[in-house]
Amino acid sequence: MCKKEETGRVVLCGASAYEMKYYFNEDFNGLPDSVKEELHILCVLFTEEVGGVFTIAFEEDGNVVLTTDADDDDIYYDEISSGLMVSQVRSKRQELFESLSLYYRVFVLHEQCDID
Repeated sequence: MCKKEETGRVVLCGASAYEMKYYFNEDFNGLPDSVKEELHILCVLFTEEVGGVFTIAFEEDGNVVLTTDADDDDIYYDEISSGLMVSQVRSKRQELFESLSLYYRVFVLHEQCDID
């Protein structure tokens, strides 16, 4: 079973510009290596561009959420730019996030999915 945050979300992966580290939740090792690599690149590039901390998580219903945050004293972090970049990433990688949502709903929530 996947470990949930206080918000009920399950973190898939994330990166921190402060620690210069990438995190991947090993509960999702069943994802194809190409998807894991794409997520790694996406997270690291996001934090290199915007700074702060960027995470990709699943909500309780399986929807994918992208979040970005920064330390209060981070004068280089631009909240407006980070919001715009989240929107850009979401639209460019929409197919990836829909596939991840389906994966979560089938393999974690054990929902039945009818594929026509």
